[in-house]
Amino acid sequence: MPSQRPKLLVLNFMAELHQGMVTPHFDLIYAPTAELRAAHVYAPTAELRAAHVLADGAQIRAVLTIGSVGLSAVEMDAMPALEIVCALGVGYENIDVAHARARGIVLANGAGTNDDCVADHAFALLLAAVRNVPKLDQQCRLGVWRDALPLSASVSRRRLGIVGLGGIGHKVAQRGLGFGMQIGYHGRKRQEHVAHSYFADLLALAEWADFLVVATPGGPTTRHLVDTKVLAALGADGYLVNVSRGSVVDTAALAEALRAGVIAGAGLDVYESEPKPPQELLEFDNLVLTPHVGGWSPQAIEASVLRFVENATRHFAGQAVVSPI
Repeated sequence: MPSQRPKLLVLNFMAELHQGMVTPHFDLIYAPTAELRAAHVYAPTAELRAAHVLADGAQIRAVLTIGSVGLSAVEMDAMPALEIVCALGVGYENIDVAHARARGIVLANGAGTNDDCVADHAFALLLAAVRNVPKLDQQCRLGVWRDALPLSASVSRRRLGIVGLGGIGHKVAQRGLGFGMQIGYHGRKRQEHVAHSYFADLLALAEWADFLVVATPGGPTTRHLVDTKVLAALGADGYLVNVSRGSVVDTAALAEALRAGVIAGAGLDVYESEPKPPQELLEFDNLVLTPHVGGWSPQAIEASVLRFVENATRHFAGQAVVSPI
């Protein structure tokens, strides 16, 4: 007998363990757009994605993707039976939301499932950059004692500016309060019942802050939001941390700011060239880089997959999704 499970197209990387969490509920078609095949080598598999959309499009009823991979209007229209599109994480910048809504396709994401993990990572990057942890580790292994090294700044009781006070931004703010920090934020509007200082102007927030953490969604409206002017406002003692999307920070402007001492340092989990390293930034030892793993932990990924299963199974049972876009 043919399978009664809805046919699901997965376009993002998913480990076998997590595929196993999905297959009891769905007939899985796994076609990640890019997959790590060997050390440091990403093999594009757009052809596999296109082939499955063409061959299986008529039967596909659900799509799982991520913000950076997305789903286009053309692909949606190649799937006439498509009912629901889910982003595994919180981001959905490359999903054609307007077209999906016009088609009556349900949209959901993993909002809240990895907020703590990303906020933890933001503070890991902040502490590593400000306290100069990577360089101190290197020097310690070479036998260099503290007397020969410059002092690293403190983090506690300083001013923390947050760009985007969504779920992740709120978690970053909570951690900042634990460090006795003053909290300011910039967003589209002031949030009610939030005691943190609101800055309608990003330049004003950057000028006020010692540390600027970027946690805003990606997409065209926030592209290069952090530019030369914002970095100059942050100043020579300021540090930038980006755990949102690489497109939000102007890479060339950041490289020049680091080279000229316009800011003191930075920590990036995301960058415009990913998955390739940001070549313009690799020369700077006051920069800490990680490979877009802010939301990755066994606990966070499991929670995200379970949220997808909950959203999609509820939809096919005629119920509302838990976290709609």
